[in-house]
Amino acid sequence: MLRLATVNVNGIRAAWNKNRGQSSGLAEFLADRDCDIVTLQEVRAPDDLVRELLAETGYHVAHTEAAAKGRAGVAVLSRAEPTAVRVGVGEGFDDAGRWIEADVPHGDTTVTVVSAYVHSGEAGTPRQEEKYRFLQNMTTRMAELRAAGHAVVTGDLNVAHTPLDIRNAKGNVKKAGFLPEEREYFDRFFGELEWVDVARRLAGEVDGPYTWWSMRGQAFDNDTGWRIDYQMATPELGASATSAVVDRAVSWAERWSDHAPLVVEYDL
Repeated sequence: MLRLATVNVNGIRAAWNKNRGQSSGLAEFLADRDCDIVTLQEVRAPDDLVRELLAETGYHVAHTEAAAKGRAGVAVLSRAEPTAVRVGVGEGFDDAGRWIEADVPHGDTTVTVVSAYVHSGEAGTPRQEEKYRFLQNMTTRMAELRAAGHAVVTGDLNVAHTPLDIRNAKGNVKKAGFLPEEREYFDRFFGELEWVDVARRLAGEVDGPYTWWSMRGQAFDNDTGWRIDYQMATPELGASATSAVVDRAVSWAERWSDHAPLVVEYDL
C-alpha cells in the first residue's frame, strides 16, 4: 500500500507550532498518520527553515520556495528518496513556488508526485489571467505526465469542479474558484486527459467531502466548505486507490490550518 496525504498548511511555522504537544498539529499529523508521501502547499518559509523543522521527521524533503518572500511554496515529503526532482510548470512559473515534481520509488515502480498550489485568482483582474495561464500550463504538463507512467497531481488547486464541491454553489458562480472557465479545465483533466479525481471516485456523487473552510464565522462548525484539495491520478494509479479520507479536525480549536489533509491509500 502507498499512503499519500496532501494539505495546504497555511504557513508551515504556524501549522508546526499550533497545538504543539497536544493531540493535533502538523508535527503530530506527520508522526501519527504514517504516510509514505506527504505533499504540502502554501509553505511560506525559506528552504533552510523548512528543512530545519522537518529534519527529525524521517522524510526526504523536496521543496521550492517562491521568489516573493512569505508567499506560496510547495513541498513533497517522502520516506523513499526521490530519484529526480523538477520545479516549475511552463514559462513564467519557475520561481513561483507553485509546482514541484518528485519521482518517488515504491516497490518495483516509480510514482511521479506533484505538489501544486494554484492561484486563488480574482474575477476580472490580472490575477485571474495569471491563474488561467497556470491552469493552461498544468494541462500541457499533465498530458505529458499521463503518457509517461504512474503520476499523481496533488494539492490546493483553488477550483471547486462541480456544485457537489461547494456548499453554496449558486452564490459563487461569479467568483474565482467556481467560475465556469476555471471548471472547464477540470472537465478536460477528467475527460480528454483521462485523469482520475480519486476522492470523488471513491466518495460517489455526494456533497463534499469538503477540504477548506473559512476561518471566519461559523463556516467550519456548519460545514460550509469547498472541496478544492485534490489527488488527481493517472488512470491505472487512480484505479488502485482503495480509500480517501479527509482528516477533518474534531473541533474548530483543534484546526492547525484552514484546510484539512486529504489522505489516500493506493494498492500498487
